[in-house]
Amino acid sequence: MSTVGVLALQGDFQKHIDSVAACNRVAVEVRTPSDLESCSSLIIPGGESTTLGILLKKCGLDNAIPERVHSGMPIWGTCMGMILLASRVEGAKQFQFGLLDVTVRRNAFGRQVFSFESSVKLSLFEEPIEAVFIRAPIVTEYGDTVDILGELDGKIIAVRQGHIWGTSFHPELTEDLRLHKAFIETST
Repeated sequence: MSTVGVLALQGDFQKHIDSVAACNRVAVEVRTPSDLESCSSLIIPGGESTTLGILLKKCGLDNAIPERVHSGMPIWGTCMGMILLASRVEGAKQFQFGLLDVTVRRNAFGRQVFSFESSVKLSLFEEPIEAVFIRAPIVTEYGDTVDILGELDGKIIAVRQGHIWGTSFHPELTEDLRLHKAFIETST
């Protein structure tokens, strides 16, 4: 059985761990390169991307994660996680893995007081899913190998480039496990 790692340096990692466990999979907290070694895939949760960039460098995951992704490990970034995976971030100079050929705009829906929940249609599923948006980014540009999985009001909120996934919302804050299950299936 595959082990799903959840980056646990900062952010809402516990809700992702709970969602993975609800999908009857093993989830482990990833804080070091040795934690990452046992994982067949990795989820980077929401949080604060500038702070996490500093923490990633301190613990050595700034290099370990890209090495594993380049060797084929599936990875999924939600909200802040998508910002870190992006190749480009509009108007910001911050740490990025540069693994996902997209440009993102941080806080595209406004500050935290403008957080909201919305039903969104993703190309992966017949029925819409509920999505929670908290200071959420959007994708403003993308490369030829990036598939658009979903939009909200004409704004790109979910993408996939091979085994690299990015969503601007927090599916772990809802009861709907379909997106977690779909990602987990890529790493089995």
